[in-house]
Amino acid sequence: MGLKQEIQNNIKDAMRNKDNAKRDTLRNIQTMIKQIEVDERRELSDDEIVKLIFKYAKQREDARGQFMAANRLDLVEKEDMELAIIEPYLPKQLNDDELKSKLQEIITSVGASSMQDIGKVMGAAKSALGNSADGSRINAMAKELLG
Repeated sequence: MGLKQEIQNNIKDAMRNKDNAKRDTLRNIQTMIKQIEVDERRELSDDEIVKLIFKYAKQREDARGQFMAANRLDLVEKEDMELAIIEPYLPKQLNDDELKSKLQEIITSVGASSMQDIGKVMGAAKSALGNSADGSRINAMAKELLG
């Protein structure tokens, strides 16, 4: 079963269980998927759907930060709940130690020795790590290791 079908089935389950938060969050993701499929007249692959879910998670995290700055704890709680709902659809993220060791291997393999080589490291890291780490985390850790 593909990720798109899994989301559809989980929406139905949420409707049966009267879980409005889960239903609405998954419908938002489903809407994003359908929008692209209609615009581009093609079916999205599971990898493309995961990228969309990452984009949605990033939007939720950004909104959470803004609500936290505005001291709107009720809305912060809502964003946290949405992030918890979509987390199972995302690939497991590397922890800091795992990311650091993988980046050290990548830095060694591309022959990077200074901050001027950050572009080479980032390119190799994005292709090697894929969706297992956020680009901003990769960048920060690479700068720390090269700096």
